[in-house]
Amino acid sequence: MRRFFRSILKLLYILLIFINLFTTFSEALAHWRINQKQHSLVVLNDEELKQVASLTDIVSIRSLLQPILVERQVGTEEHKKVANYLKTKVEEFGFTTEWDSSPMMTPYGEKTFNNLIATLNPRVHRRLVLACHYDSKILPGQVFIGATDSALPCALLLDIAKTLQKRISFRDNQHITLQLIFFDGEEAFRMWSAHDSIYGARNLAKTWERKWYPTTDGSGFVLGRELDRIDVLVLLDLLGAKKPRIQYSFGHMSEKLFGNLPRIETDLSRLGVINKLPRIFFSGVSYSTAEDDHIPFLQRGVPVMHLIPMPFPDVWHSPKDDVNVLDNPTIENLASIIRVFVARYLGIHPA
Repeated sequence: MRRFFRSILKLLYILLIFINLFTTFSEALAHWRINQKQHSLVVLNDEELKQVASLTDIVSIRSLLQPILVERQVGTEEHKKVANYLKTKVEEFGFTTEWDSSPMMTPYGEKTFNNLIATLNPRVHRRLVLACHYDSKILPGQVFIGATDSALPCALLLDIAKTLQKRISFRDNQHITLQLIFFDGEEAFRMWSAHDSIYGARNLAKTWERKWYPTTDGSGFVLGRELDRIDVLVLLDLLGAKKPRIQYSFGHMSEKLFGNLPRIETDLSRLGVINKLPRIFFSGVSYSTAEDDHIPFLQRGVPVMHLIPMPFPDVWHSPKDDVNVLDNPTIENLASIIRVFVARYLGIHPA
């Protein structure tokens, strides 16, 4: 009988330890999430805003873009060349890269999808993630470059990495870093469906949901998922044509954060450092949404800023989505606005 009571007491002791650890974990994870949701952008004065915007160089952006302006159908040699080009460039800009590769079934049999993940100092706990896809759609019997979909977004990510690389090390928010994701397999092979689309994004979200990451963030030890490291996923798509209209999408859990974009555009316009064009970013809420690479992340609780124009460009999924549709003044404004947002989020003050 005494041995029985000892066993019961031992079990109760183990249970209390488990409850205590679970409570500590829950409180720490909650604190982690609060820090992410309450994150405020650093204020830059007018001179600093001018300096960050002045980093926009359309010649450089076009140079970064040129090797991507080819057909990039999954599994082709050109697709592989573009993937390796992106990897080479982000490494040149000081980022650590890794591939997330997965074989998945498609209407054309099994294919391997390769997401490229580039992180500046991977040991930093939290991430501001900028993302786009690098594959292009199959249009049978036609040449489809996908200049807006999404060659130009890829070039914008490279431009952000290039222009801010030396300044990020001196940011105010050392506990947050910049991560770039180039998704593979966004396009459907036949008809868009839950099973024939966003192949790479679906795999990466599932992988990171199951991958655990131990860290501390001023609140004691916490064991979180890799997904929890993402403050917000900023997804760029269908950009580069004239007169894009971009607004916060309802239910994406980033309305307050998105509101910074139209304010930044207003500030840069007031300072005369962007082109005089129709407004790109609008305040308020749009109830029109587009299925894209963000969906599996949003479904798992990751806040999303979806930078996609509504309505889509007229050239969407047509052979006319080539270099001729790209508008330099629009590209310059997008680059300046997004760069200022990144600089303010990370706390980068120009030298």
